[in-house]
Amino acid sequence: MLARILRPNALRVLYPQYRAFSGPVSGNGSYDHVADETLEHLYDYLDQLPDFLNNAPPDYDVNYAMGVLTTRISSSVGTYVINKQSPNQQIWLSSPMSGPKRYDWTDSKWIYAHDGVSLHSLLQAEFEKIFEKERDKIKILELEEELKNLSS
Repeated sequence: MLARILRPNALRVLYPQYRAFSGPVSGNGSYDHVADETLEHLYDYLDQLPDFLNNAPPDYDVNYAMGVLTTRISSSVGTYVINKQSPNQQIWLSSPMSGPKRYDWTDSKWIYAHDGVSLHSLLQAEFEKIFEKERDKIKILELEEELKNLSS
């Protein structure tokens, strides 16, 4: 049942022993394809994350529609908003911890030009701080590896 809920790539991050078809993601490497896949992978992962945490906030909520991913952690932490910006060919992040950032697709990663940190690296670090007692269960950075196949 869980395999029908989660995409196989997100399952492999949560359960390394899970083996689904793992061929390369077919795609043309276009901005829209890479951005959509990025947001869908993040949605799949973040939506299921509370199921694997012992102390997830009761008001944790994830929504994804029309290229906008919204993750409400709690009233005390705040809400992450990650969205496509097609005219600029960027992904924009609004973080309750680090503020707004704009990411460009560079070297098979979404990179913030001002500091060179990837979107996934920043989310990994911030979610580890938020869920510090269970930081070993945060695997956002592993999703970045899945993106390398998209631009090839």
